[in-house]
Amino acid sequence: MSIMAILALDAGTTGVTALVVGSDAAVLARGYAEFPQHFPADGWVEHDPGEIWSATLAATGAALAASPESISAVGITNQRETVCFWDRETLGAPRRAIVWQDRRTAADCQRLRDAGHEPLIRARTGLRLDPYFSATKIAWVRDHDRDTWSNVQSGRVAIGTVDSYLIARMTRGLHHVTDPTNASRTLLYDLESGSFSPELADIFGIPLDALPSIVPSYGPVAMTDPATFLGMEIPIAGIAGDQQAALVGQAGFDRGDAKCTYGTGSFLLVNTGTKIVRSGGGLLTTVALGAPDGSRTFALEGAIFVTGSAVQWLRDGLGIITSASEVEQLARTVGDSAGVVFVPALTGLGAPDWDPYARGMIIGINRGTTAGHIARATLEGIAFEVADVVDLMVREAHVSLSQLNVDGGAAANDLLCQIQADLLDIEVLRPRELQSTGLGAAFLAGLGTGVWASPQDIAMSREVDHRFTPQSLDAQLSRERWRDAVNRSRGWAEPADDSGGTTGR
Repeated sequence: MSIMAILALDAGTTGVTALVVGSDAAVLARGYAEFPQHFPADGWVEHDPGEIWSATLAATGAALAASPESISAVGITNQRETVCFWDRETLGAPRRAIVWQDRRTAADCQRLRDAGHEPLIRARTGLRLDPYFSATKIAWVRDHDRDTWSNVQSGRVAIGTVDSYLIARMTRGLHHVTDPTNASRTLLYDLESGSFSPELADIFGIPLDALPSIVPSYGPVAMTDPATFLGMEIPIAGIAGDQQAALVGQAGFDRGDAKCTYGTGSFLLVNTGTKIVRSGGGLLTTVALGAPDGSRTFALEGAIFVTGSAVQWLRDGLGIITSASEVEQLARTVGDSAGVVFVPALTGLGAPDWDPYARGMIIGINRGTTAGHIARATLEGIAFEVADVVDLMVREAHVSLSQLNVDGGAAANDLLCQIQADLLDIEVLRPRELQSTGLGAAFLAGLGTGVWASPQDIAMSREVDHRFTPQSLDAQLSRERWRDAVNRSRGWAEPADDSGGTTGR
């Protein structure tokens, strides 16, 4: 009997993963393609949208070639906040995308804060004024790229997040859409009304007609064009930002369900149900899911900018490992970090500290420090960051967590998961399929096309691979010493000017 299969596209920060997922929730085939990272100045991170599209086609082609089943629908999940610009007719990009990690608008955020706009922005969006989000990136292009902006104003160039760009490419430009989970990350989305806010668009100087229409997170919204998308004419039936998709992939449909995805950064979400819960301590309020009937589920989120990319830095920057998977073996060469603390603020600090001028710091080094100590301190730093956010999340969401569901590439690291369980003193559950983000996109597309009848059907398909039970806390894992190190890392960099670069303090 033929299995109905869903194609899930996970357009991440460093590459695109394509999964073919069967109606039994098993991954039948997969493909992956990386795309280049561009760093034109300190704190700047850019992607070429054309390279993202090429990687999407390559990853999809590889997955289709290995798939035993034909595809009935496609779901898309993506790095959020990253801003793309493209020509509505040719679909070419007039400039590189500005990535969520990019910090070039830190001074612009401060100017808006000084002008008194932050209280309104936080009330409307549940977010904060930070370079992380999309609106100040768009405004930067308005101020610094006149050619692109003139075409935005004329209507020739569209603006959107990566999901919108991919859908435009997949439909040969016929659809310019996004969903509530992505829209709620732009600083332009009103949580109460569920639409882009004219008042916020005016503050940032962004024309609303350049932005996408907002459609539900699941249900058919467009058909792919076979001439542009590898010969396939199938419904696009699931759309969600990567962290919300991971919550779906972990079957986090109920209030109080929580997950942590260890990717380039780490992102924790706790489902708050239909209630908009606002944070007073550094968490973000976001849309978890937008249903076809217009109802929405909300979440509190803690966004940590650098976790997996800290391990990449050990590989590419320091050269002490040759692959990310080697970090666990290296960290296990020592019994503890011997007092070394690594604050991985390589692109500033996210929740709960929110300091774009913080920079990475390794402290406690002495003559006896080895690469093993630094590797172990890196894993501990990731776990400390997550623990800070979990503590705040529990207080503000008024939930009690008995376990933490984890996923993402770094969740394959047994030592990291054990350190996390020890710090939190709760069980850490790792699923059999670590690609919860892509799995969530498949689940949404399947919900949208009837492959799964309900969220309960999805929850029944979830399999746990390993439970990490708290053990005695290592004496080296001092929360007080960690917070002291974080405070020392803050405010290290300052903007040099509006066009690029920073200067040391």
